[in-house]
Amino acid sequence: MAAADSDRDPPSALRSEFINFSAKDTASRWLAVADLQQEMYNHLALYVPRILCLGLSGANSSREEQREEQREEQREELACQLLLLAPLEWLLLGEEPAAGLAQLQENNQPSPLCGHVFKVGEPTYSCRECAADPTCVLCMQCFLGSIHKEHRYRMTTSGGGGFCDCGDAEAWKKGPYCQKHTPIENSKVTEEDPVAQLPADMVARSYSIFSIILKYAVDLLTWEQEDQLPAELKPLEKGDTYYCMLFNDEVHTYEQVIYTLQKAVNCSQKEAVSFATTVDRDGRKAVRYGDFQFCEQAKSVIVRNTSRQSKPLRVQVMHSSVVAHQCFALKALSWLGQIIQYSDGLRRILCQVGLQKGPEGENSSLVDRLMLNDSKMWKGARNIYHQLLMNSLLMDIKYKKIFAIQFAKNYRRLQTDFMEDDHERVVSVTSLSVQLFTVPTMARMLMVEENLMTTIIRTFVDHLRHRDLQGRFQFDRYTAQQAFKFGRVQSLIGDLKYVLISRPSEWSDQLRLKFLEGLDAFLELLKCMQGMDPVVRQVGQHIEMEPEWEAAFTLQMKLTNIISMIQEWCSADEHVLIEAYRKCLSVLSQCHSSLPDGEQPINLSLAGHSVETFRYQVSQDKVSIHLPVCRLLAGLHVLLSRTDVASRVPEQLPLGELSPPLLIELPLRCLVLCAQVHAGMWRRNGFSLINQIYYYHNVKCRVEMFDKDIIMLQAGASMMDPNHFLMIILSRFELFHIFSSTDVRKRYREANKDVVQQNNTLIEEMLHLIIMVVGERYVAGVGQVEPFDEVRREIIHQLSIRPMAHSELVKALPENGNKETGLEGVIDSVASFKKPGVTGRGLYELRREWNKYFNLYFHHYSRADQSKAEEAQRKLRRQNGQDTALPPPIPPPLCPLFGSLVNLLQCDVLLAVEGAVLQWAVEPSGGGWTESMLQRVLHLVGMALLEEQQQLENSSADEDVTFNYTCKITRPGEAPSTSGSVLALLESLQNAPHLEVHKDMITWILKMVTNIKTMRERTSSTSTITISPGQGQEEMLRDKDKAERKRKAEMARLRREKIMAQMSEMQKHFINENKELFQQNLEELVASTSAAAESSPHSLVPTGVAQVCVGPRRLGGTEHRHLVTCILCQEEQEVKGHGRAMVLAAFVQRSTVLSKNRCRSLPDPERHNPLFMHPDLSLGIHTASCGHIMHATCWQRYFEAVQLKEQRRQQRLRGHTSYDVENGEFLCPLCECLSNTVIPLLPHTPSPDHSCSHSNLETWLQTTNQQITALHFAHKKHSDGTAEQAEPTVPEGFQVDFTPQNLYSSSINEMITTFSMSTYKVGLKVNPNEQDHRVPVLSWSTCAYTIQSIERLMMEEDKPLFGSLPCRQDDCLSSLTRFSSACWTAAPLKTIHTHFIRLFAVLVPDSQVENTPCILDIDMFHLLVYSVLSYTSVHSLDQSRRTLVDSGHLHLFHLITVAHLVQILLTSATEEVCMDQDSGGSEEEELTCQLYDTLRKHQGSLLPEVSSGWQLWRSVKAGILPFLRASALFFHYLNSTAPPVDLLVAGPGQWEALCSYLSLPLNLLQLHHSHHTLLEPLIDRWCCHPGVRQTLHGGVIVKFPRESNRLVELPEDYSALINQASSFTSGQTSDTHNDTGLLLLYHLYMSTSCTCVCCLCRCPRSGGDKSRAPTLCLVCGSMLCSQSYCCQTEVDGEDVGACTAHTFTCGAGLGLFLRVRESQVLFVAGKTKGCFYPPPYLDDYGETDQGLKRGNPLHLCSERYRKIEHLWRQHGIAEVIGHAQEANQTLVAIDWQHL
Repeated sequence: MAAADSDRDPPSALRSEFINFSAKDTASRWLAVADLQQEMYNHLALYVPRILCLGLSGANSSREEQREEQREEQREELACQLLLLAPLEWLLLGEEPAAGLAQLQENNQPSPLCGHVFKVGEPTYSCRECAADPTCVLCMQCFLGSIHKEHRYRMTTSGGGGFCDCGDAEAWKKGPYCQKHTPIENSKVTEEDPVAQLPADMVARSYSIFSIILKYAVDLLTWEQEDQLPAELKPLEKGDTYYCMLFNDEVHTYEQVIYTLQKAVNCSQKEAVSFATTVDRDGRKAVRYGDFQFCEQAKSVIVRNTSRQSKPLRVQVMHSSVVAHQCFALKALSWLGQIIQYSDGLRRILCQVGLQKGPEGENSSLVDRLMLNDSKMWKGARNIYHQLLMNSLLMDIKYKKIFAIQFAKNYRRLQTDFMEDDHERVVSVTSLSVQLFTVPTMARMLMVEENLMTTIIRTFVDHLRHRDLQGRFQFDRYTAQQAFKFGRVQSLIGDLKYVLISRPSEWSDQLRLKFLEGLDAFLELLKCMQGMDPVVRQVGQHIEMEPEWEAAFTLQMKLTNIISMIQEWCSADEHVLIEAYRKCLSVLSQCHSSLPDGEQPINLSLAGHSVETFRYQVSQDKVSIHLPVCRLLAGLHVLLSRTDVASRVPEQLPLGELSPPLLIELPLRCLVLCAQVHAGMWRRNGFSLINQIYYYHNVKCRVEMFDKDIIMLQAGASMMDPNHFLMIILSRFELFHIFSSTDVRKRYREANKDVVQQNNTLIEEMLHLIIMVVGERYVAGVGQVEPFDEVRREIIHQLSIRPMAHSELVKALPENGNKETGLEGVIDSVASFKKPGVTGRGLYELRREWNKYFNLYFHHYSRADQSKAEEAQRKLRRQNGQDTALPPPIPPPLCPLFGSLVNLLQCDVLLAVEGAVLQWAVEPSGGGWTESMLQRVLHLVGMALLEEQQQLENSSADEDVTFNYTCKITRPGEAPSTSGSVLALLESLQNAPHLEVHKDMITWILKMVTNIKTMRERTSSTSTITISPGQGQEEMLRDKDKAERKRKAEMARLRREKIMAQMSEMQKHFINENKELFQQNLEELVASTSAAAESSPHSLVPTGVAQVCVGPRRLGGTEHRHLVTCILCQEEQEVKGHGRAMVLAAFVQRSTVLSKNRCRSLPDPERHNPLFMHPDLSLGIHTASCGHIMHATCWQRYFEAVQLKEQRRQQRLRGHTSYDVENGEFLCPLCECLSNTVIPLLPHTPSPDHSCSHSNLETWLQTTNQQITALHFAHKKHSDGTAEQAEPTVPEGFQVDFTPQNLYSSSINEMITTFSMSTYKVGLKVNPNEQDHRVPVLSWSTCAYTIQSIERLMMEEDKPLFGSLPCRQDDCLSSLTRFSSACWTAAPLKTIHTHFIRLFAVLVPDSQVENTPCILDIDMFHLLVYSVLSYTSVHSLDQSRRTLVDSGHLHLFHLITVAHLVQILLTSATEEVCMDQDSGGSEEEELTCQLYDTLRKHQGSLLPEVSSGWQLWRSVKAGILPFLRASALFFHYLNSTAPPVDLLVAGPGQWEALCSYLSLPLNLLQLHHSHHTLLEPLIDRWCCHPGVRQTLHGGVIVKFPRESNRLVELPEDYSALINQASSFTSGQTSDTHNDTGLLLLYHLYMSTSCTCVCCLCRCPRSGGDKSRAPTLCLVCGSMLCSQSYCCQTEVDGEDVGACTAHTFTCGAGLGLFLRVRESQVLFVAGKTKGCFYPPPYLDDYGETDQGLKRGNPLHLCSERYRKIEHLWRQHGIAEVIGHAQEANQTLVAIDWQHL
């Protein structure tokens, strides 16, 4: 790279100049000059290019280069402060900056506005009860000091850029101030000009400095020449040094940019990633530095490589001086932002300077220039000047209004620039609209003065230019660019929402005028949407290409809240409502006039009524689902009713212009379209239409679509003759011919079956529509209800389906503009809450008393919901002993404007339809009707009867009830239907056998008819009519039903008893015929049961015989057959040493669960010797099993099949699976549990021969030392070939060259090798090598570590040591321990002997063994397991048969126990030990003190003096307990010895039982005391080891008992965690404003020895930028920057994310993380496996909130967190991941290594 260094001054020259520079003198000189601007410009021209941008940075890969780059950045910062900013501060303040700023801050009377600017990811809080709108938020500090923390609030994370609204009275309905920002009483802050509080000379200097600096910054940031500077800043000499500057866009991906940079500037991938990350973060980055030609060459390559498929990346070759001045311009803006924080006066001066118009006139102020050039700037520049605007203009109420006016004036131009820009809105100046338009007074001011509402709408319409011939929007076949623009233009709807979100309580004439102007513009927008995306039914051939539909519905969803808000505004003023109604009706008339419905009119006649309409068929003509003008009119019509305007001033309304048939026409077509789609008539139109119908009914759209269509039909029906209305409906449903024919049944005789089915469905849909039109009254204005009632009804019907979680209910309810559903105010009155357990979520259940409000035909039910609700309600009624009828609920009364709707229920046409359906139902085999059809007719009849009953009950004595349905249904049907009356038909159907399911409903109807007739017959004196006259008949019918049910139940019982008696008789007969067979099986069963009882660990030995698990007195397992069954071939086999191998599926993994030192680096696998495990247990090998057994041969065949399948799959898919076959992984064939090896099953250890003698410890030590000496000699002789010294004395019968007989078959030996290799491969992460001497050690290691981890788990859960383990863990430990005891048979004897010699040398020092660790560096339980298991190989050489191997085990155990006692006493010497105890010393305390004194003789002052042994003995007892418990488990499984009863239960007596079981004295110190003479020399050698003194003097001491590791402690409130994460993402710097500080900074700048002084708490590699996904490690508490290119590191030659890399240092490849901003737990295993897990944080409704979408406050659920901790501690994470990936294949496709 041809870097040019000609402009860079030599360091010595710079140092000399810096030392002689004085900021104070420079400021004094500036103060004296006449032209301050020119003098300052000269200073900047001289120094800026010499300080900034002196070469390429940010592409260094090595750590040293990165440090050097950091030092260079610090030097630049300090030089800027010293040479450029310090003189400005001196000039501004007129004194030392530190003192001056402190004085300014002291004298300042701050604004009550908080103004804290949110960082990315910082928690924000919005009060659901008090916030004016959802954009009003508080920072954490203000929220905790406010009244809102006691209210219902929403918690979210900030996207960055907004600020805290604390102190803004318009943002809050109450409680606008927190404790910190509460204004002082009688404060005149708002009245006085803060500039007046500043000295006059400072004000003058401030105006000058701010004008010069702000103009300098604006000029440079809007400068468009790449190689020239403004004339005032041109340097004397211009060098040939340029930058190739790459700019960010939102079109090209990371991968494209990285690839292009590697080609263009010849950099490594890491450097390219660094460049790309910086470009994405800051908006631009220099990728090459050198002469012009050198940079131009890189530019051409970048443009060429990125222009093939889209517009190229923006690249400029810029002179280094231009770049330097632009960099300083940003620093200057940041400096201005910091300075004005000290004084509101300075803030106002800066506002005045920024908004002061220039000589050019309009839009000439500096702020205007910045705004209008926003789209030309890069991201970093935008962010900084936006920050300055927020800190200045938006914090000063006076200038905020002035700025808002300028913003509104330029709104159209700013939005046009944004449309052409490709940056996100969050970095556009248009995003400031949320800060301006959400202030109600400001929004209305802008609406009145700048006509803002009209401007926004017209700007929006202008950008949607694609129209059809009728002027409607046309989104079909959008190009990618048009779709991108459509996505951006939607932000204007958000601005309109901000303007309208707060409804005015007082109206001015100007506000009315401007709002109605805006409404005109909005109606023009809706007119463009009316009828868009029309569809025509496809006949014969399926549609070839799915039409575009998403854009239109996206627009509809975005406008839903706007339409609702406009209606709310209209409802607030009577004049506005009337004018809006007129305007909307006028626009609808225009839309109707443009409809191509010029067909001839037709006349329809039915049931003695006729109506004129025109011919139109939905199945043949065009129809559109988008009718926003109609629906807005429907909403306004309801408002006329709700506000009583229609009744009070009907003369002002254009009701005479209404044509009801035209009003209902378009909504009716839309509803008919939905019915025909459901009937299957539009199948050939594809999925696009199905999706449109779905969203039409969906909660996101239905409020302004489906619901308003129903209301419009209700409005039309209330203004029409009901018969005419129904005939038009029949015509549009294309069913009129069916009900108008003389014999309606004839239509089925010759009709096509599909046509009949379609017509049946259409009849059902039509009847359902009539039910909805008459019955849906829970809208304020249609029925006499309140919004509260509407929400309550929605909840009742949702909970009628099933109990639901809070989030499900919220999703089912529509949100208003404030994102509220009204749920919380209703839910507690209708439902009871059930708290969740450790899994699941809290559920609401409907209270029983609200079931009577259930309506089967609730209009918001989908068909699936309706079916589920019906089933649930019928089941509930049966459980309560009620009939299964589901009658309609009592409806609320209608409002006067809709009062005539009820006449639909008694009109002749509907009666004719009902009669026809009932007549069809009489004939069961007709096939021309459906049960759903009948059910709907019965529901309509029930609604009519309820209506009549209600009117009768509410009528006074002299009032005539006009609703007379019961009278009409008793009349016979008229032509063309010649059937009997509706009532007669119902009576005939009551006992029809084919209508059993409807019997209860028909019975209910007949009862109602009887009751109503009785009520009509009553005298008018009875005001309240009861139904007592009908009770006799009702009781008689109920008794009859009960008797019938009882008779059927009795018959069923007798039939069951008869069948059971027959089966019993057959069984006895069969047994009598096969007596011999049954007798034989019974004997075998008894024998096997007794054997199982003896072998069971719970079985007891005879009374008086102590249970001992180690030593010659142990009781081995009873000899019996151990039968197991293979899960693959189902063959049963006995476990034998020389039989076919049986294996147990197992999973081996590295573990750090027990680690006490996570800082220890992973060992080098090639050199690491695992023979001695350190007490910190930093890395272990854990084995788990699912407990399923297979033949070894069956397993091998299965695994080979899995391998073959995987090879084929990889060739096809090339992706990951939930298991890695190459690493030996597979899924258990039965339970699909992840496994990677198998453990061979071996027979029980036989009982010892009690006839053999048991040597004492001294004899055994002597014999063992002789044996070791003989082995030393033999090994040396074998290696050297000669023996120099005399042959040592060999114990009698000990044969060094003896080869023990192999106890196992070849297949078992093969499986022993298989499992050994698995532990070796996993434990060391190396390739298999059977000859490696470490193979058996790793097998022993996994045995010891697994036992230790299970013992810790049981201890923490307070479970008994034995009898509480699940079968799978019990089988695993049993098989693992027996395998470990036998694995030495598969290794060379010399290897095992060598291991034993080295292990034994730790206990009994051996001069021939070197580098033996001290006892403080050894885990004693691992030493015990290794020693016992390796001693067997040494004992196998003893052919004398005089001693037992059990004697050796016992002596080893006692010796290691003493060593552990010494280890505990050496490490527990703390101040606690020195505590005194008053009670007299026991034997244990005395012996403990004696041993401790012995140790003090060797260690001296390193161990403190102890006066009493009470605390010492207590420490020893607690410290050794885990070792004894683990030893008991080990010997239990090794020797198959039944445990004592006391260890089968948790409670007292554990110590005594444990010591007895382990053949130990109750006073463990007796082990030392009874062999005092023998052990003293050994203890002396142990203590004299140099490692002991070194560790005690300053090393890391592991104290006993080791505390069990726990996951990190999480805060109870989740927002505290979010706050912690946001602190992680940002750096904190301190300002230094005095010469002393500058001098210190200068020395730091000049220092070359500084390495890295950056200790900021942020993403470590992102330059102080936000961390996109801060992630907390739950194991160690580290906060990581996840899923980001900036923090990728290399592991095993592959780039991985921060979390994946962390797992290898913290969890040996396995990690548990909490993604803070998503509230999501992440499990990771290796590089290719992971899954998401429910977090432990729940809201008040017992639900998680992954993604923080709902925003409810989250609190820690301790039970769930303990469950995660339990999973981790029992090593179940890998298993959970495996099961999750098997259940959800999408998890497999995630690139987990990048997290």
